[in-house]
Amino acid sequence: MANVTVYNMEGNEVGTMELNDAVFGVEINEHLVHLAVVRQLANKRQGTQKAKTRSEVSGGGRKPWRQKGTGHARQGSIRAPQWTGGGIVFAPVPRDYEVKMNKKERRAALRSALTAKVQDSKLVVVDSLALAEIKTKEMQKVLTNLKAEKALVVTADDNKNVILSARNIADVQTATPNTINVYDVMAHNTLVVTKDAVAAIEEVYA
Repeated sequence: MANVTVYNMEGNEVGTMELNDAVFGVEINEHLVHLAVVRQLANKRQGTQKAKTRSEVSGGGRKPWRQKGTGHARQGSIRAPQWTGGGIVFAPVPRDYEVKMNKKERRAALRSALTAKVQDSKLVVVDSLALAEIKTKEMQKVLTNLKAEKALVVTADDNKNVILSARNIADVQTATPNTINVYDVMAHNTLVVTKDAVAAIEEVYA
């Protein structure tokens, strides 16, 4: 099992903690991590884009001029794609961008992402995160003490003071053990996790 240092909110070492290798010490599967990221980004898309083809644009039922003798190129409709106000060639239509991934694959991808953070020394374990009030300045001070930039902060529960204090800090995001995902873990440089959150993650994903 990997041992990591546990810090307090002042950035001082207060002990060590053993991580469960079933979650934080697996063999990294880059392919599954890639699939999980692609799936999450694809599933965010609404797929509601729509443009009209030449058969759907109103007007243009009459041939604009006779076929020959005018000096113009022959035309059959003023709603053909080359005309202003005409239809769009191969117009986009509403579609579902959903990418499916098995539950076991999703869990394996998250374990790989968490393991990668441990191997890169980008996992910071904090004994607790307790802010007396909602104050962005105090949360920024904690992250500075922990030397955590572009951080994903994971708490064991919906810690209102932490969530509201962190939401206005650029490149900082908060999550709970049941809402973390591969994209958020990989998109942030540092993963800041409380001891209680580590235990919760190991309980869910081990």
